Amino acid sequence: EARQLIQGSQSFDLAFIDLFLPDGDGVEFMTLLKKQFPTMEIIIFTGQASIESAVRATQKGAFHFMTKPFAMDEVLSITERALSHHQLETENKLLKSELQKKYKFDQIVGQSDAIKSVLSLVERVADSDSTVMITGESGTGKELIARALHYNSPQRDQPFVAINCGAIPSELLESELFGHVKGAFTGAISNRIGRFELADGGTIFLDEIGDLQPALQVKLLRVLQERSFEPVGSTKSVQVNVRVIAATNKNLEEGVIDGRFREGRPPDTE
Repeated sequence: EARQLIQGSQSFDLAFIDLFLPDGDGVEFMTLLKKQFPTMEIIIFTGQASIESAVRATQKGAFHFMTKPFAMDEVLSITERALSHHQLETENKLLKSELQKKYKFDQIVGQSDAIKSVLSLVERVADSDSTVMITGESGTGKELIARALHYNSPQRDQPFVAINCGAIPSELLESELFGHVKGAFTGAISNRIGRFELADGGTIFLDEIGDLQPALQVKLLRVLQERSFEPVGSTKSVQVNVRVIAATNKNLEEGVIDGRFREGRPPDTE
């Protein structure tokens, strides 16, 4: 009967499946359901529980594994949790879809040769993991281009983390970027994950990178070269796989000449 039901047009949010069915295996049927309804939550029941069967069910995607006999209050509680999780997953999927639609190239308005050239370049580099620098005056849409790069890249389902390097005091920016450990400085009452670690697997957007202090430029250069860093107060390196997109309204070439912006590898002692 269940096989016939799922062939119709009706959608299902939740299924209760016994591990041992008269005409089949509950986990195998769950796999079939998951293929047709990827966000469906599954609760498996069994009267012959074992650690192996519980592990097998959860690895295949079961939300919960319950043994019989069971209390109805427990079933209702788990059902409520499963449906809440289903709603959250559905909302997240919808949000990601809307974000991807919002930052498609055809959503960026402009007919001039200059904007067409920019969008052509964005389209060419979106699929790569190359570090990208976006320059332009304030208000010209640098973050819009950065988001278009991310949401049209293979990392589109991974985090996009943005930070304005000019809006955070320099003494706090290092902790914001790389995190800190408990006791690293006054007020560091617990460990904190930085923006680079939050963006692991996705993209970090460093806006107004021209305002970055020289000491932080050295640490950023190491992240670009080695994909690793140490949180403030720690000697343990954290490895990340992050694409870096930066933006500035300043002339960085002049900054290099004036000694305000670093060029080249950091010294081996740093």
